[in-house]
Amino acid sequence: MAKIIAPGMEWSHLLERIAATVPEAFRSDRQVLNLIEGNWGFPGHAKHYSTAVDGSELGRMPMIDLETAKRAVKFAAHEHEQWSQVDLDERRRRVSACLDLLREQRDLIAATLMWEIGKPRKLANDDVDRCIDGVVWYLDQIEPMLSGRTPLGVISNIASWNYPYSVLMHSVLVQVLAGNAVIAKTPTDGGMYALTIGFALARRCGLPVSLVSGSGGALSDALVRNPDVACLAFVGGKSNGRDIAASLYDREKRYMLEMEGVNCYGIWDFSDWDALAAQVRKGYAYGKQRCTAYIRYIVQRRLFPKFLDAYLPVLKSLKIGHPLLVAEPNDALPELDFGPLINSRKVEELRVMYSEAVGQGAISLFEGELDGTYFLPGQDISAYMGPISLLNVPRNCRLHHNEPFGPIDTIVVVDRIEELISEMNISNGNLVSSVASDDPQIARMVSSELRSFKVGVNALRSRGDREEVFGGMGASWKGCFVGGKYLVQSVTRGAPGERLYGNFPDYTLLPETR
Repeated sequence: MAKIIAPGMEWSHLLERIAATVPEAFRSDRQVLNLIEGNWGFPGHAKHYSTAVDGSELGRMPMIDLETAKRAVKFAAHEHEQWSQVDLDERRRRVSACLDLLREQRDLIAATLMWEIGKPRKLANDDVDRCIDGVVWYLDQIEPMLSGRTPLGVISNIASWNYPYSVLMHSVLVQVLAGNAVIAKTPTDGGMYALTIGFALARRCGLPVSLVSGSGGALSDALVRNPDVACLAFVGGKSNGRDIAASLYDREKRYMLEMEGVNCYGIWDFSDWDALAAQVRKGYAYGKQRCTAYIRYIVQRRLFPKFLDAYLPVLKSLKIGHPLLVAEPNDALPELDFGPLINSRKVEELRVMYSEAVGQGAISLFEGELDGTYFLPGQDISAYMGPISLLNVPRNCRLHHNEPFGPIDTIVVVDRIEELISEMNISNGNLVSSVASDDPQIARMVSSELRSFKVGVNALRSRGDREEVFGGMGASWKGCFVGGKYLVQSVTRGAPGERLYGNFPDYTLLPETR
Protein backbone atom coordinates (compact mmCIF):
# COMPACT_ATOMS: atom_id res chain seq x y z
CA MET A 1 0.00 0.00 0.00
CA ALA A 2 1.62 3.24 -1.15
CA LYS A 3 2.15 5.55 1.83
CA ILE A 4 5.34 7.60 1.33
CA ILE A 5 6.86 9.74 -1.39
CA ALA A 6 9.75 7.85 -2.94
CA PRO A 7 13.04 8.86 -1.27
CA GLY A 8 14.88 11.47 -3.31
CA MET A 9 11.69 12.46 -5.13
CA GLU A 10 10.43 14.94 -2.53
CA TRP A 11 9.90 18.35 -4.13
CA SER A 12 12.20 20.17 -1.69
CA HIS A 13 15.00 17.78 -2.64
CA LEU A 14 14.34 18.12 -6.39
CA LEU A 15 14.21 21.92 -6.18
CA GLU A 16 17.65 21.96 -4.59
CA ARG A 17 18.94 19.74 -7.38
CA ILE A 18 17.39 21.97 -10.05
CA ALA A 19 18.88 25.11 -8.51
CA ALA A 20 22.28 23.43 -8.23
CA THR A 21 22.09 22.29 -11.87
CA VAL A 22 21.14 25.68 -13.34
CA PRO A 23 21.98 28.21 -10.58
CA GLU A 24 22.00 31.08 -13.07
CA ALA A 25 18.21 30.72 -13.42
CA PHE A 26 17.48 31.35 -9.71
CA ARG A 27 17.79 34.06 -7.13
CA SER A 28 19.37 33.17 -3.80
CA ASP A 29 15.89 32.68 -2.32
CA ARG A 30 15.12 30.00 -4.96
CA GLN A 31 12.85 32.32 -6.97
CA VAL A 32 13.01 31.19 -10.58
CA LEU A 33 13.75 33.90 -13.18
CA ASN A 34 13.03 34.75 -16.82
CA LEU A 35 15.61 34.42 -19.59
CA ILE A 36 15.58 37.83 -21.29
CA GLU A 37 18.27 39.67 -23.31
CA GLY A 38 20.58 36.70 -22.85
CA ASN A 39 20.48 36.80 -19.05
CA TRP A 40 18.41 35.36 -16.23
CA GLY A 41 16.54 38.02 -14.28
CA PHE A 42 13.32 40.04 -14.55
CA PRO A 43 11.35 38.35 -11.74
CA GLY A 44 8.28 40.49 -12.41
CA HIS A 45 5.55 39.84 -9.90
CA ALA A 46 5.48 36.40 -8.32
CA LYS A 47 2.38 34.28 -8.86
CA HIS A 48 1.42 31.25 -6.77
CA TYR A 49 2.56 28.09 -8.60
CA SER A 50 1.22 24.81 -7.25
CA THR A 51 1.08 21.16 -8.24
CA ALA A 52 -2.03 19.14 -8.93
CA VAL A 53 -0.30 16.08 -7.45
CA ASP A 54 -1.16 17.07 -3.89
CA GLY A 55 -2.12 20.76 -4.04
CA SER A 56 1.15 21.97 -2.51
CA GLU A 57 3.02 25.06 -3.65
CA LEU A 58 6.10 24.40 -5.79
CA GLY A 59 7.24 28.00 -5.93
CA ARG A 60 6.35 31.28 -7.58
CA MET A 61 6.04 32.00 -11.30
CA PRO A 62 7.76 35.25 -12.38
CA MET A 63 5.08 37.15 -14.32
CA ILE A 64 6.44 39.97 -16.49
CA ASP A 65 4.58 42.87 -18.10
CA LEU A 66 4.09 43.74 -21.77
CA GLU A 67 6.96 46.22 -22.01
CA THR A 68 9.44 43.70 -20.62
CA ALA A 69 8.21 41.10 -23.10
CA LYS A 70 8.68 43.57 -25.95
CA ARG A 71 12.27 44.13 -24.80
CA ALA A 72 12.79 40.37 -24.89
CA VAL A 73 11.49 40.12 -28.46
CA LYS A 74 13.53 43.10 -29.65
CA PHE A 75 16.70 41.52 -28.28
CA ALA A 76 15.78 38.20 -29.91
CA ALA A 77 15.39 40.00 -33.26
CA HIS A 78 18.87 41.49 -32.87
CA GLU A 79 20.25 38.09 -31.89
CA HIS A 80 18.64 36.51 -34.94
CA GLU A 81 20.67 38.76 -37.25
CA GLN A 82 23.85 37.29 -35.78
CA TRP A 83 22.68 33.70 -35.42
CA SER A 84 21.36 33.49 -38.98
CA GLN A 85 24.93 34.07 -40.19
CA VAL A 86 26.35 31.16 -38.18
CA ASP A 87 27.08 28.23 -40.49
CA LEU A 88 25.08 25.03 -40.25
CA ASP A 89 27.94 22.90 -38.93
CA GLU A 90 28.36 25.22 -35.94
CA ARG A 91 24.62 25.34 -35.31
CA ARG A 92 24.53 21.56 -35.46
CA ARG A 93 27.45 21.33 -33.02
CA ARG A 94 25.78 23.60 -30.48
CA VAL A 95 22.41 21.84 -30.66
CA SER A 96 24.18 18.49 -30.29
CA ALA A 97 26.00 19.82 -27.21
CA CYS A 98 22.65 20.88 -25.75
CA LEU A 99 21.26 17.38 -26.29
CA ASP A 100 24.25 15.94 -24.43
CA LEU A 101 23.41 18.13 -21.44
CA LEU A 102 19.72 17.20 -21.64
CA ARG A 103 20.67 13.52 -21.59
CA GLU A 104 22.73 14.10 -18.46
CA GLN A 105 19.74 15.71 -16.75
CA ARG A 106 17.06 13.46 -18.21
CA ASP A 107 16.05 11.85 -14.92
CA LEU A 108 15.91 15.18 -13.11
CA ILE A 109 13.78 16.74 -15.86
CA ALA A 110 11.41 13.77 -15.86
CA ALA A 111 11.05 13.85 -12.07
CA THR A 112 10.33 17.58 -12.31
CA LEU A 113 7.57 16.91 -14.86
CA MET A 114 6.04 14.36 -12.51
CA TRP A 115 5.58 17.05 -9.89
CA GLU A 116 4.73 19.94 -12.21
CA ILE A 117 2.14 18.30 -14.45
CA GLY A 118 1.43 15.01 -12.70
CA LYS A 119 2.76 12.58 -15.29
CA PRO A 120 3.58 9.04 -14.13
CA ARG A 121 7.26 8.23 -14.51
CA LYS A 122 7.02 6.34 -17.82
CA LEU A 123 5.14 9.17 -19.52
CA ALA A 124 7.50 11.78 -18.07
CA ASN A 125 10.51 9.83 -19.35
CA ASP A 126 8.86 9.45 -22.75
CA ASP A 127 8.31 13.20 -23.01
CA VAL A 128 12.02 13.93 -22.55
CA ASP A 129 13.22 10.98 -24.66
CA ARG A 130 11.00 11.86 -27.61
CA CYS A 131 12.37 15.38 -27.57
CA ILE A 132 15.98 14.23 -27.62
CA ASP A 133 15.48 11.42 -30.14
CA GLY A 134 13.47 13.66 -32.44
CA VAL A 135 16.10 16.41 -32.52
CA VAL A 136 18.83 13.83 -33.16
CA TRP A 137 16.89 12.82 -36.27
CA TYR A 138 16.86 16.44 -37.46
CA LEU A 139 20.59 16.79 -36.83
CA ASP A 140 21.14 13.90 -39.25
CA GLN A 141 18.56 15.06 -41.82
CA ILE A 142 18.74 18.86 -41.69
CA GLU A 143 21.21 19.59 -44.50
CA PRO A 144 19.02 18.64 -47.51
CA MET A 145 15.99 20.18 -45.78
CA LEU A 146 17.75 23.57 -45.76
CA SER A 147 18.95 23.42 -49.35
CA GLY A 148 17.96 26.68 -51.03
CA ARG A 149 16.36 28.03 -47.85
CA THR A 150 17.25 30.82 -45.42
CA PRO A 151 16.26 31.44 -41.78
CA LEU A 152 12.99 33.27 -41.25
CA GLY A 153 13.47 35.39 -38.11
CA VAL A 154 12.28 35.33 -34.50
CA ILE A 155 10.01 32.35 -33.83
CA SER A 156 7.52 32.84 -30.98
CA ASN A 157 6.30 29.70 -29.20
CA ILE A 158 3.15 29.59 -27.08
CA ALA A 159 2.37 26.01 -26.12
CA SER A 160 0.11 24.19 -23.69
CA TRP A 161 1.45 22.55 -20.53
CA ASN A 162 0.92 18.89 -21.43
CA TYR A 163 4.09 18.13 -23.45
CA PRO A 164 6.81 20.64 -22.48
CA TYR A 165 9.60 18.63 -24.06
CA SER A 166 8.34 16.43 -26.88
CA VAL A 167 6.39 19.36 -28.35
CA LEU A 168 7.77 22.71 -27.12
CA MET A 169 11.46 22.03 -26.41
CA HIS A 170 11.70 19.82 -29.49
CA SER A 171 10.29 22.56 -31.74
CA VAL A 172 12.55 25.21 -30.21
CA LEU A 173 15.72 23.19 -30.86
CA VAL A 174 14.74 22.48 -34.47
CA GLN A 175 13.89 26.15 -35.00
CA VAL A 176 17.33 27.29 -33.81
CA LEU A 177 19.00 24.51 -35.80
CA ALA A 178 17.33 26.00 -38.88
CA GLY A 179 18.99 29.34 -38.10
CA ASN A 180 16.35 31.26 -36.14
CA ALA A 181 16.31 33.00 -32.78
CA VAL A 182 13.52 31.74 -30.52
CA ILE A 183 11.37 33.09 -27.72
CA ALA A 184 8.92 30.93 -25.76
CA LYS A 185 6.31 31.60 -23.11
CA THR A 186 6.21 29.29 -20.13
CA PRO A 187 2.81 27.56 -19.97
CA THR A 188 0.97 29.11 -17.03
CA ASP A 189 -0.38 25.78 -15.75
CA GLY A 190 2.80 23.71 -15.69
CA GLY A 191 6.30 22.98 -16.96
CA MET A 192 8.05 26.09 -15.63
CA TYR A 193 10.89 24.35 -13.79
CA ALA A 194 11.43 21.65 -16.42
CA LEU A 195 11.63 24.23 -19.20
CA THR A 196 13.90 26.45 -17.11
CA ILE A 197 16.39 23.58 -16.97
CA GLY A 198 16.20 23.03 -20.74
CA PHE A 199 16.49 26.69 -21.71
CA ALA A 200 19.37 27.28 -19.27
CA LEU A 201 21.29 24.37 -20.80
CA ALA A 202 20.50 25.61 -24.31
CA ARG A 203 21.74 29.09 -23.43
CA ARG A 204 24.97 27.64 -22.03
CA CYS A 205 25.55 26.07 -25.42
CA GLY A 206 25.25 29.44 -27.12
CA LEU A 207 21.78 28.92 -28.56
CA PRO A 208 19.70 32.10 -29.11
CA VAL A 209 16.74 31.26 -26.88
CA SER A 210 14.60 33.37 -24.54
CA LEU A 211 12.02 32.20 -22.00
CA VAL A 212 9.36 34.45 -20.49
CA SER A 213 6.46 33.96 -18.09
CA GLY A 214 3.27 35.96 -17.96
CA SER A 215 -0.37 36.16 -18.86
CA GLY A 216 -1.05 35.19 -22.46
CA GLY A 217 -3.52 38.03 -22.86
CA ALA A 218 -1.15 40.61 -21.39
CA LEU A 219 1.81 39.52 -23.53
CA SER A 220 -0.07 39.00 -26.80
CA ASP A 221 1.07 42.27 -28.37
CA ALA A 222 4.68 41.22 -27.78
CA LEU A 223 4.54 37.52 -28.66
CA VAL A 224 1.81 37.39 -31.34
CA ARG A 225 1.24 40.69 -33.12
CA ASN A 226 4.72 42.13 -32.70
CA PRO A 227 6.31 43.03 -36.08
CA ASP A 228 9.63 41.67 -34.75
CA VAL A 229 8.05 38.18 -34.59
CA ALA A 230 8.36 36.38 -37.94
CA CYS A 231 6.42 33.24 -37.03
CA LEU A 232 4.08 32.05 -34.28
CA ALA A 233 3.84 28.43 -33.15
CA PHE A 234 0.74 28.01 -30.97
CA VAL A 235 -0.71 24.95 -29.25
CA GLY A 236 -3.86 25.51 -27.27
CA GLY A 237 -7.63 25.81 -27.14
CA LYS A 238 -9.93 26.63 -30.02
CA SER A 239 -11.21 29.95 -28.63
CA ASN A 240 -7.73 31.42 -28.14
CA GLY A 241 -6.62 29.96 -31.46
CA ARG A 242 -9.54 31.58 -33.28
CA ASP A 243 -8.68 34.98 -31.79
CA ILE A 244 -5.05 34.62 -32.81
CA ALA A 245 -5.97 33.49 -36.32
CA ALA A 246 -8.25 36.51 -36.72
CA SER A 247 -5.53 38.88 -35.53
CA LEU A 248 -3.02 37.42 -38.01
CA TYR A 249 -5.34 37.12 -41.01
CA ASP A 250 -4.15 40.28 -42.76
CA ARG A 251 -0.54 40.24 -41.56
CA GLU A 252 2.53 38.92 -43.34
CA LYS A 253 3.40 36.46 -40.60
CA ARG A 254 3.88 32.70 -40.59
CA TYR A 255 1.89 30.71 -38.10
CA MET A 256 1.16 27.17 -36.99
CA LEU A 257 -1.94 27.11 -34.79
CA GLU A 258 -2.75 23.67 -33.35
CA MET A 259 -6.20 23.62 -31.76
CA GLU A 260 -8.73 21.16 -30.47
CA GLY A 261 -11.17 18.87 -32.22
CA VAL A 262 -13.31 15.86 -31.33
CA ASN A 263 -11.17 12.85 -32.28
CA CYS A 264 -13.40 9.87 -33.05
CA TYR A 265 -13.18 6.09 -33.32
CA GLY A 266 -15.81 4.52 -35.60
CA ILE A 267 -16.63 0.81 -35.27
CA TRP A 268 -18.43 -1.11 -38.04
CA ASP A 269 -18.43 -4.82 -38.99
CA PHE A 270 -15.64 -5.53 -36.51
CA SER A 271 -14.62 -8.52 -34.37
CA ASP A 272 -11.10 -8.11 -32.88
CA TRP A 273 -12.25 -6.90 -29.45
CA ASP A 274 -9.05 -7.78 -27.59
CA ALA A 275 -7.09 -5.49 -29.90
CA LEU A 276 -9.61 -2.69 -29.42
CA ALA A 277 -9.49 -3.08 -25.64
CA ALA A 278 -5.70 -2.65 -25.72
CA GLN A 279 -6.14 0.54 -27.73
CA VAL A 280 -8.75 1.86 -25.31
CA ARG A 281 -6.32 1.40 -22.42
CA LYS A 282 -3.47 3.05 -24.31
CA GLY A 283 -5.77 5.94 -25.12
CA TYR A 284 -6.09 6.82 -21.43
CA ALA A 285 -2.42 7.78 -21.12
CA TYR A 286 -2.12 11.05 -19.18
CA GLY A 287 -5.86 11.09 -18.57
CA LYS A 288 -6.59 11.98 -22.22
CA GLN A 289 -5.01 15.40 -21.66
CA ARG A 290 -3.62 15.63 -25.17
CA CYS A 291 -4.76 16.87 -28.54
CA THR A 292 -4.77 13.40 -30.14
CA ALA A 293 -6.86 11.66 -27.46
CA TYR A 294 -9.85 9.68 -28.73
CA ILE A 295 -12.88 10.81 -26.75
CA ARG A 296 -15.81 9.79 -28.97
CA TYR A 297 -16.77 6.25 -30.04
CA ILE A 298 -19.37 5.72 -32.77
CA VAL A 299 -20.55 2.11 -32.68
CA GLN A 300 -22.72 0.06 -35.03
CA ARG A 301 -25.85 -0.88 -33.06
CA ARG A 302 -25.56 -4.65 -33.47
CA LEU A 303 -21.98 -4.49 -32.12
CA PHE A 304 -22.80 -2.37 -29.08
CA PRO A 305 -23.08 -5.27 -26.55
CA LYS A 306 -19.71 -6.69 -27.64
CA PHE A 307 -18.19 -3.24 -27.59
CA LEU A 308 -19.28 -2.78 -23.97
CA ASP A 309 -17.88 -6.21 -23.06
CA ALA A 310 -14.47 -5.06 -24.30
CA TYR A 311 -14.66 -1.43 -23.25
CA LEU A 312 -16.05 -1.36 -19.70
CA PRO A 313 -13.52 -3.80 -18.14
CA VAL A 314 -10.74 -1.50 -19.31
CA LEU A 315 -12.28 1.49 -17.54
CA LYS A 316 -12.76 -0.55 -14.37
CA SER A 317 -9.10 -1.64 -14.39
CA LEU A 318 -7.48 1.79 -14.83
CA LYS A 319 -5.09 2.79 -12.05
CA ILE A 320 -5.16 6.46 -11.04
CA GLY A 321 -3.18 8.01 -8.23
CA HIS A 322 -0.27 10.00 -6.82
CA PRO A 323 2.59 9.24 -9.26
CA LEU A 324 5.40 9.50 -6.67
CA LEU A 325 4.19 7.18 -3.89
CA VAL A 326 5.69 3.87 -2.81
CA ALA A 327 4.98 1.42 0.00
CA GLU A 328 8.61 0.92 0.98
CA PRO A 329 11.70 3.11 0.37
CA ASN A 330 13.25 0.70 -2.14
CA ASP A 331 10.07 0.06 -4.12
CA ALA A 332 9.73 1.14 -7.75
CA LEU A 333 7.31 3.94 -8.53
CA PRO A 334 3.79 2.71 -9.33
CA GLU A 335 2.70 1.81 -12.86
CA LEU A 336 -0.27 4.13 -13.19
CA ASP A 337 -2.46 4.81 -16.21
CA PHE A 338 -2.63 8.45 -15.18
CA GLY A 339 -2.26 10.77 -12.22
CA PRO A 340 -4.04 14.06 -11.58
CA LEU A 341 -5.56 16.29 -14.21
CA ILE A 342 -3.77 19.60 -14.61
CA ASN A 343 -5.69 21.28 -11.76
CA SER A 344 -8.85 21.06 -9.70
CA ARG A 345 -10.54 23.67 -11.91
CA LYS A 346 -10.37 21.24 -14.82
CA VAL A 347 -12.05 18.54 -12.71
CA GLU A 348 -14.80 20.97 -11.75
CA GLU A 349 -15.26 21.98 -15.40
CA LEU A 350 -15.58 18.36 -16.51
CA ARG A 351 -18.04 17.51 -13.75
CA VAL A 352 -20.22 20.47 -14.75
CA MET A 353 -20.17 19.24 -18.37
CA TYR A 354 -21.02 15.72 -17.17
CA SER A 355 -23.93 16.94 -15.02
CA GLU A 356 -25.22 19.08 -17.87
CA ALA A 357 -25.23 16.09 -20.25
CA VAL A 358 -26.95 13.74 -17.78
CA GLY A 359 -29.48 16.44 -16.94
CA GLN A 360 -30.31 16.75 -20.64
CA GLY A 361 -30.85 12.99 -21.03
CA ALA A 362 -27.44 11.35 -21.61
CA ILE A 363 -27.03 7.88 -20.10
CA SER A 364 -24.11 7.39 -17.71
CA LEU A 365 -22.48 4.08 -18.61
CA PHE A 366 -19.59 4.34 -16.18
CA GLU A 367 -18.32 6.71 -13.50
CA GLY A 368 -15.01 5.64 -12.02
CA GLU A 369 -14.11 6.04 -8.36
CA LEU A 370 -10.68 6.76 -6.90
CA ASP A 371 -8.90 4.01 -4.94
CA GLY A 372 -7.56 5.42 -1.67
CA THR A 373 -4.60 3.01 -1.66
CA TYR A 374 -2.97 5.12 -4.40
CA PHE A 375 -2.94 8.30 -2.26
CA LEU A 376 -1.46 9.61 0.96
CA PRO A 377 -3.93 9.64 3.85
CA GLY A 378 -5.72 12.97 3.91
CA GLN A 379 -3.98 14.39 0.83
CA ASP A 380 -5.68 16.87 -1.49
CA ILE A 381 -7.19 14.81 -4.34
CA SER A 382 -9.32 17.60 -5.84
CA ALA A 383 -7.41 17.40 -9.14
CA TYR A 384 -7.98 13.66 -9.58
CA MET A 385 -10.86 12.17 -11.53
CA GLY A 386 -11.80 8.65 -12.54
CA PRO A 387 -12.92 7.82 -16.10
CA ILE A 388 -16.47 8.64 -17.15
CA SER A 389 -18.43 7.32 -20.11
CA LEU A 390 -21.70 8.74 -21.46
CA LEU A 391 -24.10 7.33 -24.05
CA ASN A 392 -26.08 9.52 -26.47
CA VAL A 393 -25.12 12.98 -25.25
CA PRO A 394 -27.71 15.45 -26.61
CA ARG A 395 -26.58 17.81 -29.34
CA ASN A 396 -27.22 20.91 -27.24
CA CYS A 397 -24.61 19.85 -24.67
CA ARG A 398 -21.01 21.03 -24.72
CA LEU A 399 -19.70 17.47 -24.58
CA HIS A 400 -21.35 16.73 -27.91
CA HIS A 401 -19.29 19.26 -29.87
CA ASN A 402 -16.26 20.06 -27.69
CA GLU A 403 -13.12 18.22 -26.68
CA PRO A 404 -13.19 17.71 -22.88
CA PHE A 405 -9.39 17.37 -22.59
CA GLY A 406 -9.84 14.86 -19.82
CA PRO A 407 -11.07 11.30 -19.11
CA ILE A 408 -14.65 11.61 -20.38
CA ASP A 409 -15.77 9.49 -23.33
CA THR A 410 -18.98 9.96 -25.27
CA ILE A 411 -20.52 7.06 -27.17
CA VAL A 412 -23.04 7.14 -30.01
CA VAL A 413 -24.89 4.12 -31.44
CA VAL A 414 -25.73 4.23 -35.17
CA ASP A 415 -27.54 2.08 -37.71
CA ARG A 416 -26.12 3.25 -41.04
CA ILE A 417 -22.69 4.01 -42.45
CA GLU A 418 -23.87 7.52 -43.32
CA GLU A 419 -24.71 8.14 -39.66
CA LEU A 420 -21.31 6.87 -38.57
CA ILE A 421 -19.52 9.26 -40.93
CA SER A 422 -21.71 12.20 -39.91
CA GLU A 423 -21.15 11.58 -36.20
CA MET A 424 -17.39 11.28 -36.72
CA ASN A 425 -17.31 14.67 -38.43
CA ILE A 426 -19.11 16.47 -35.61
CA SER A 427 -16.42 19.08 -34.84
CA ASN A 428 -15.72 20.46 -38.35
CA GLY A 429 -12.28 18.97 -38.57
CA ASN A 430 -9.97 17.21 -36.15
CA LEU A 431 -6.42 15.94 -35.84
CA VAL A 432 -6.88 12.15 -35.74
CA SER A 433 -9.61 9.57 -36.25
CA SER A 434 -9.73 5.80 -36.58
CA VAL A 435 -12.00 3.19 -38.14
CA ALA A 436 -12.30 -0.35 -36.76
CA SER A 437 -13.57 -2.79 -39.37
CA ASP A 438 -12.84 -6.31 -40.62
CA ASP A 439 -13.73 -5.13 -44.13
CA PRO A 440 -10.86 -3.17 -45.75
CA GLN A 441 -13.19 -1.71 -48.37
CA ILE A 442 -15.51 -0.25 -45.73
CA ALA A 443 -12.53 1.12 -43.79
CA ARG A 444 -11.17 2.85 -46.91
CA MET A 445 -14.54 4.28 -47.83
CA VAL A 446 -15.21 5.69 -44.36
CA SER A 447 -11.67 7.05 -44.08
CA SER A 448 -12.06 8.96 -47.33
CA GLU A 449 -15.14 10.77 -45.96
CA LEU A 450 -13.64 11.92 -42.67
CA ARG A 451 -12.52 15.49 -42.00
CA SER A 452 -9.53 14.31 -40.05
CA PHE A 453 -5.88 14.99 -40.81
CA LYS A 454 -4.81 11.44 -39.95
CA VAL A 455 -6.97 8.33 -40.06
CA GLY A 456 -6.02 4.96 -38.61
CA VAL A 457 -7.50 1.63 -39.62
CA ASN A 458 -7.83 -0.75 -36.66
CA ALA A 459 -5.17 1.35 -34.92
CA LEU A 460 -4.77 4.63 -33.06
CA ARG A 461 -3.04 7.58 -34.70
CA SER A 462 -0.73 9.98 -32.90
CA ARG A 463 0.96 13.30 -33.44
CA GLY A 464 3.95 11.46 -34.86
CA ASP A 465 7.70 12.01 -34.74
CA ARG A 466 10.57 12.74 -37.07
CA GLU A 467 9.51 12.57 -40.72
CA GLU A 468 5.79 12.15 -40.01
CA VAL A 469 3.73 15.20 -41.01
CA PHE A 470 1.35 16.71 -38.48
CA GLY A 471 -1.46 19.19 -38.98
CA GLY A 472 -5.23 19.39 -38.95
CA MET A 473 -8.35 20.01 -40.99
CA GLY A 474 -11.09 22.58 -40.56
CA ALA A 475 -11.20 24.29 -37.17
CA SER A 476 -8.55 22.06 -35.60
CA TRP A 477 -5.58 23.75 -37.26
CA LYS A 478 -4.57 26.94 -39.05
CA GLY A 479 -1.37 27.66 -40.93
CA CYS A 480 1.69 25.64 -41.88
CA PHE A 481 1.84 21.93 -41.26
CA VAL A 482 4.86 20.61 -39.36
CA GLY A 483 6.88 17.42 -39.00
CA GLY A 484 9.87 16.33 -41.07
CA LYS A 485 10.80 18.76 -43.80
CA TYR A 486 7.59 20.71 -43.26
CA LEU A 487 8.67 21.82 -39.79
CA VAL A 488 11.87 23.19 -41.30
CA GLN A 489 10.01 24.80 -44.21
CA SER A 490 7.59 26.51 -41.81
CA VAL A 491 10.46 28.47 -40.20
CA THR A 492 12.58 29.18 -43.29
CA ARG A 493 12.22 31.02 -46.60
CA GLY A 494 12.36 29.29 -49.96
CA ALA A 495 12.06 30.58 -53.51
CA PRO A 496 9.96 33.72 -54.13
CA GLY A 497 6.26 32.89 -54.46
CA GLU A 498 6.63 29.60 -52.60
CA ARG A 499 3.36 28.12 -51.34
CA LEU A 500 3.74 26.29 -48.07
CA TYR A 501 1.99 23.04 -47.24
CA GLY A 502 -0.74 23.71 -44.71
CA ASN A 503 -4.28 24.63 -43.76
CA PHE A 504 -4.69 28.32 -44.55
CA PRO A 505 -7.82 30.55 -44.59
CA ASP A 506 -8.49 29.99 -48.29
CA TYR A 507 -8.20 26.18 -47.85
CA THR A 508 -6.34 25.85 -51.12
CA LEU A 509 -3.67 23.61 -49.64
CA LEU A 510 -5.09 20.53 -47.98
CA PRO A 511 -3.32 17.36 -46.78
CA GLU A 512 -1.50 15.44 -49.50
CA THR A 513 -1.77 12.09 -47.77
CA ARG A 514 -2.96 10.53 -44.56
